Amino acid sequence: MSLTPQQHTWAKRFRWISLIEGISTLVLFFIAMPLKYMWDYPLAVTYVGSIHGALFIIYIITVFPTARKLKWTFSRTFFALVAAVIPFGPFIFDRNLKKSQHVDL
Repeated sequence: MSLTPQQHTWAKRFRWISLIEGISTLVLFFIAMPLKYMWDYPLAVTYVGSIHGALFIIYIITVFPTARKLKWTFSRTFFALVAAVIPFGPFIFDRNLKKSQHVDL
């Protein structure tokens, strides 16, 4: 599928948001939560959790206009939403998006 310049911009923007949100999930799960539960440092989850929450909301809000601009099917849009709540989901969705729409960062 060939993208227009505007669609390419939307796809790149979504990919960046998706990757940043995915990284924040991994930081929360594999750094902040162990700090809280193993070393009794709850502030890590407070700060990282707040950042991750904001990024999650931005991701969810960005899915819908991106889906409309890139003419995603219902199933692709649904997969994008589900990917946000599964660890490593944004990375899997990003790989799928890159393959199907040929969008590089």
